[in-house]
Amino acid sequence: SNLVTIARLERNPTVKTEIAHKKELFGESVTYGFLGYPVNQAADITVVGGTVVPVGEDQLPLIEQCREIVRKFNSIYGEVLKEPEPVLSQYKRIKGLDGNEKMGKSLGNAIYLADTEEEVNKKIMSAVTDPARIKKDDLGHPDVCMVAYYHKLFSSAEEVKCVCEECKAGKRGCVACKKQLAQNTNEFLKPIREKRAYYEANPELVEKILKEGTAKTRQTAIETIKKVKTAMKLDYFEE
Repeated sequence: SNLVTIARLERNPTVKTEIAHKKELFGESVTYGFLGYPVNQAADITVVGGTVVPVGEDQLPLIEQCREIVRKFNSIYGEVLKEPEPVLSQYKRIKGLDGNEKMGKSLGNAIYLADTEEEVNKKIMSAVTDPARIKKDDLGHPDVCMVAYYHKLFSSAEEVKCVCEECKAGKRGCVACKKQLAQNTNEFLKPIREKRAYYEANPELVEKILKEGTAKTRQTAIETIKKVKTAMKLDYFEE
């Protein structure tokens, strides 16, 4: 069953892309952490009885591996573990500011929720635009511009329509377009920054939340492990 699952995953284009990226970073020395992570992830999900997992599109193969593990376990020991379902947002995968199909820390092409207003401005001003557009009056192609792409994420539908139309007509310069995007992005991140600042100023509250969450999770995990051991007849050895 594991070999079948691995073979199925290796045929998945998303997995192929991820493996190719890791090989580019590590050569032939891909770590076990990369290969064994789906098993660890499955343990994290199932031990708390997770039924839905919010993920990006690149994580779908890992969730499917978890589901496969659950199905295999339940087929042997009965319906003990819950099979989780992935939950995707409207934007299943966000491209990097450099045009790369993947946004990631290791690629240095991402906007972080913790970025300051200045950091967001700097990153967006260096984003990849239409390479064929040299002058402001040149007719643009927003479909190949990362600034137009990000406008769809952070700007209103009306703004996106205006941006694309003016770009195609050569009536909007890239600098102005980037400044508008930076403003909208920072406006989107403003409440997140405020909440982050609140918790940074109240570390005792963060510690309280972590302790309460840990206690709740531990109790759920203990109950799940008991069910698993009972199903596998391993509780006999604890008597």
